[in-house]
Amino acid sequence: MTDDELRCALEAVLTVALEPVTTEALSDLVGEPAGSVAEALAEIQRDLHDSGRGFVVIELASGWRLQTNPAAAEFVQRFALREVSGRLSTAALETLAIVAYRQPVSRAQIATLRGVNVDGVVRLLEQRGYIEGVGRAEGPGLPVLYGTTEVFLDRLGLKSLDQLPRPESLLPDAEETERLADEITAPSAT
Repeated sequence: MTDDELRCALEAVLTVALEPVTTEALSDLVGEPAGSVAEALAEIQRDLHDSGRGFVVIELASGWRLQTNPAAAEFVQRFALREVSGRLSTAALETLAIVAYRQPVSRAQIATLRGVNVDGVVRLLEQRGYIEGVGRAEGPGLPVLYGTTEVFLDRLGLKSLDQLPRPESLLPDAEETERLADEITAPSAT
């Protein structure tokens, strides 16, 4: 692998990585010695810094990450606060409902209720300003507890969480439930 190919591969992987990636993991991925990978990463880091690009490569305790240049933080923040897309996915809406009705709640609790990993969705909701960390839970790791924000209330046109509809009010009444049960259990006319 040439130096340019190695740099290209490392930049591409860091562009799509959701979490920092260790030198060893990158070395395994590209099939090059860890020393060569570390040198290439340091070179990429210098080049991006020296050219004043909008993103930088940084080394953290847990590995390497591509992130926006701190010098552009003001513009990134302005962009993030804009409603680039007002729509939320079903996964985001489900997660937001769990936080709204169960707050304060940890990522692990949300993941247990949804049955899937929610890290990306929680990050999105934090970026959009709908949820925020409101404390830490007791126990191993002291996980962050999330709650909704004023932005969430504003988007729903609510003054307080007390105005959220009660979950039971969203369910069909007893007559409707019985009618639906009859439809489901009725023999089909074939």
